[in-house]
Amino acid sequence: MKRLTLPTLFRTSQTFIAFAMIFWLALIFTSFANIAIGQPNQLMLADILIGLRSKKVTLPERNKILAEAVVVRGVTFALNPEIEKELADTGADKNLIDSIRAKSHILKISAVVTTPVVTIPKTEPIAAPPPPDFSFYEKRADASLSKGEFDSALTDYTKAIEMNAASPEAFLGRGMAYANKQSFDLAVADYNKAIELKPKYSAAYENRAESFEKKGEKEKAVADYDKAVEFESSNESAKAGAARLRAEQAKLVQKPEPVVAAPPIVIAAPVPEFVDLGLLTRAASIRMVTPIYPIFAIKSNIGGLVLVNVTLDSEGNVQTAKAASGHQFLKQAGEDAAMKSKFKPAMAGDKAVKAKGYIVYNFTPQQ
Repeated sequence: MKRLTLPTLFRTSQTFIAFAMIFWLALIFTSFANIAIGQPNQLMLADILIGLRSKKVTLPERNKILAEAVVVRGVTFALNPEIEKELADTGADKNLIDSIRAKSHILKISAVVTTPVVTIPKTEPIAAPPPPDFSFYEKRADASLSKGEFDSALTDYTKAIEMNAASPEAFLGRGMAYANKQSFDLAVADYNKAIELKPKYSAAYENRAESFEKKGEKEKAVADYDKAVEFESSNESAKAGAARLRAEQAKLVQKPEPVVAAPPIVIAAPVPEFVDLGLLTRAASIRMVTPIYPIFAIKSNIGGLVLVNVTLDSEGNVQTAKAASGHQFLKQAGEDAAMKSKFKPAMAGDKAVKAKGYIVYNFTPQQ
């Protein structure tokens, strides 16, 4: 039987230790492989700390094995000063820490989380309403004038003229508003401007004639009434105004023959219930409202004269208004304007009485 000597026994122990180290290395690799199978491929911080604390192989060998594993598998965490200190305190060498630093910014993404895209509905900008223009102010002024709101009409006509100083209609309308406020000089100035812009403007001549008549300038009034008829032969109210003033002038010219009269016999004349005033014009008015031209009549090019019979109370207020002639689409407008007008009281001697008469409105469609 062969006897083992001490050197031989020593060599046998070294061989045993080498086999034991190989066994433990294989066990660590197997452990890491098992971890990889059950968990994500990257190494967690806990995996590395456990490996460093393992006593199965030397610390340098543990560092080498872990560094190779980090290079191959990566890590799930980012290296910061606190983690680096904890690794160093646990035994990590520079090579292992450098390997972790190289891999710490590369994280394995197990699932892609798609951030939902919120679609904000596109909203169209809300268009601001257009600012008021010349037409807006002129139409509003016309409406105020027809309702007898002369101050409002003056304000809007002035604004319209500031926007368009070439509109004869705007000057005519403002002149009518001034005339209704008894500002005849201002009214004549606006009528002058309207005639300057539109030399054959019959309505401007007629209205200027009425203002001249109110101012007592009868000759100028007659001349303007004639001009109004010249440029619009169907203008009955202008014809009537000229005829009335000429009749008044003729009475002043006539020299009465001397008459030796017998002593007068004074008989108290009965006071009539009604006085027939005939044609009522602006000259006899306190407020003559212009009718509103119906929109559908304008669009249909409907115009002409409308004669409205009216009755007045003793103060000159219109009590009834009934259109006797004219287009059916214009009669109501004439009646409405007549009801809003007012005239000077009719007198029987020195007493105010009721009266009747008629108003002629001329609706002229715009060409």
